[in-house]
This record gives sequence, C-alpha cells and structure tokens, in this order.
Amino acid sequence: MKDFLKVFQNKNFSKLFFAGFTSMMGSIIGVTAFMFYLLDKFGEQPFYATLAELMYSLPTLAVFFIVGVLADRMDRQKIALYCDWICALLCLALMGAIWLDWMPLIFAILFLRSAVGKFFFPADMAMVQGILSKDEYAIAAGLNQMVGSVFMLFGNMMAIFIYWSVGIQGAIAFDLITYIISALLIMSMKVNEEVRLPNGNHTFKEINVKMVWKDFGAGFSYIKQSKLLLSLIFGFFLFGVVNGGLSVMPAFIMKYKLAPENYEQMMMWMGVVFGVSVLIGSVLCSMLAKKMKLSHAIVIGLFGSGFALGLCAFASNIWIFFILSALAGLSIPLINIGIGGWLPKIVDPKMMGRVQGWITPINMLSHTITLGLIAMFFPKFLTVEALFWVVGGALIFVGFFYLFTLPKYDVEEKEDSVNQELIEEVPV
Repeated sequence: MKDFLKVFQNKNFSKLFFAGFTSMMGSIIGVTAFMFYLLDKFGEQPFYATLAELMYSLPTLAVFFIVGVLADRMDRQKIALYCDWICALLCLALMGAIWLDWMPLIFAILFLRSAVGKFFFPADMAMVQGILSKDEYAIAAGLNQMVGSVFMLFGNMMAIFIYWSVGIQGAIAFDLITYIISALLIMSMKVNEEVRLPNGNHTFKEINVKMVWKDFGAGFSYIKQSKLLLSLIFGFFLFGVVNGGLSVMPAFIMKYKLAPENYEQMMMWMGVVFGVSVLIGSVLCSMLAKKMKLSHAIVIGLFGSGFALGLCAFASNIWIFFILSALAGLSIPLINIGIGGWLPKIVDPKMMGRVQGWITPINMLSHTITLGLIAMFFPKFLTVEALFWVVGGALIFVGFFYLFTLPKYDVEEKEDSVNQELIEEVPV
C-alpha cells in the first residue's frame, strides 16, 4: 500500500492517472449504455449490439499507422488534451444524431469518436514511462489493472443505472462531462519537454506520408529484433479474440440462456461479482508480482482465466456462472500486471509510441474480426456456449505458447544491453 501511495505523491502521475481514468470512463460508459439501448430496441437482432461494439474497435484499423508516430514525434501532452476536447464535441454531435434517430449517422459518429480516442492512450502510456522510474512501472500497471476492475465493478451498473434514469441521451451527456474533466486534468500538468517531446519538436508539416511510413517501419524493425517483444505481440493478437468475445458474451448468455427475463439486472450483479474478484486479484497479484518472475505470473493467469471461462459454457444456472466468472476475475490481473510491468522495462522511451502503434492494431484487428464473425454467425450458426469455448481456448493456447517462450528471457540482466543495441540500429 505504501508503494501505491508513493507514486501518487508525483503530482504529474496523479493528474495523468485520473485523466486516463475519466477518459476511459467516457469511452466505455456511453458505449455500454448504447449496447443495452440497442438490445431493447432491436431485441431480435443482436447484430446491432455487436455492431455498436465494432464501432469501438474497428477505428483502430483506420488510424493505427499514425497513432504511434504522432505519440513519438508530437507533443504527447497536447495529443491527449486534443483527444479529450474533440471527443467531448463528438458527444454533442452524437446526442443530436440519437435525437434524429438516424442509425447510419449514429454509428458514423461512434466510429469517429472511437478513432479520435485511440490517440489518447499511446500518448498517455508514453508519458507515464517518462514520469515514473523503472521500479514504479509494475506499480503503475497494478493501478491500471485496478482501474479496469473498477470499471468491471461499476461500469455496467453505472451504464444501466444512467440508461434507466435519464435514457441514452443522459449516458452520452455523462460521457461529455468525463471528457471535459480529463481535458482539464491534462491541461494542469507540468511535464518536462524531454517527456513530452523525446525525439525533439516537430510540426504537422513535417509529418508527411513518407515520415509516417518510415517511422511505422522503424517500429516494426525494433520489434522484430527482439524475440521477447515478438512473443508478447503474438499473444496480443489472441488477446484481441478474447476481448472481442468478452465484450458481448456476458450480455448474450444472460439474455439468451440464463436470465432472459431480467438480464439487465443480472448484468449488474455480474459486474459486481467480476469487478470485486478482479479488484481482489489486482491487490493480490500486485504483491505476487514482486515475489515471482513476471513470465510465470502471466502463464498462471492465462491458464487460470482460460479454464474458468471455458467452463462457463457448461454453467446451467446463474450462480455457477457467477462463481466461474469470479475465478476468471481473480486470474486475469496476473496477465495484465505481468505484461504491463514488463513492456516499459524493455522498450526504449523514444520508441514506446511506435511499439504501441503496432501492439494496439494487432490486438484490435483480431478483436474486430471476432466481433464481425459473431455479428454474422451468432445465433444462427454459433451458440453462446461455443463463444466461451473459443475464448477460453484462446487463453489456454497463449498460456502454452508463453510457457515455452517467455521463461527463456531474463529481462533484469539483458534489458540494458538489448535496448542499446536496438536503438543504435533503428532510426528514431
């Protein structure tokens, strides 16, 4: 607990942390409420709910080639700030589109808002790397995991509560407020120039197509020369399958199998069960991460969560499903804290944006493909049980892959020499 309190003594980190929290809230609450809105309005066509989730992931594939480049070449603080203000304006546009009840315009604005939001977190993570010391990276990863668990705990509850209380318009207005709060926090930060502009100052005139593709290629060159990074990124592809499935599977199994009459209420309780388990797991795993190798923590988390989610397919009632979901929730933080604490140690600060520029689209590519397949084949060809088998199987597969690859790397001994060799060979 002292370690967690220590990092918050860093005012820049505190402001950036809460800015990231509120910005994430703005990107999640409205989308979640909108999914329930569509399930109510088009109950016999789950395609629309899946399409709403696609509007959250698909934009990554439209902007992936420039997100990381801008995070490394432009002012990272301004990128995060402009993302929040633009998303706030798009919330107003979305409220107008919903009032008009014009679905193509609604989905177009959701797509655009999500695309703009994709620029926030590479800049955010790159600034964290400059604000904290290497010993504090795992602590920051643990805090980010706790933020995720809070959203799991309260996200669905808040989205449903707001949707029930003030409708979908109220949920989007809530998004608007969170984006404004995040922007104000970013504005109040005082960040050194070497953190904001690690590769020097550049103008938009310099960010031409040739530079973008050169930098994007430099990120790939950096990654392919590190077997550890390649191994981790292969896992991120399958994590996209998992995230894509989990974004709709709980709602589907509630509505179409376990609790068709009161699935919204059960989703609220599901959020409590899963969120509490992830929150407890985050605290326990943050302590375990200091006592065991990060590679072991990741593998144990993958096997534990994979088996639990796979068994969810056999749940015959809501209570068994809650128990299995809780077991998965206890295991997932091991994966996120392990990877979140590892990446900043092995990636040079000057390359973090470009590395993230590859990780995010790889993850979102499989995320989008998964949602696309669900939209086309569920429920006509794919059962809800099959969805849980696929997701659980993907986690177990990555667990076996990491079991035979990650232990080969001793990061603590090799990180300095590896990074130096790579930076000398790759233009920044």
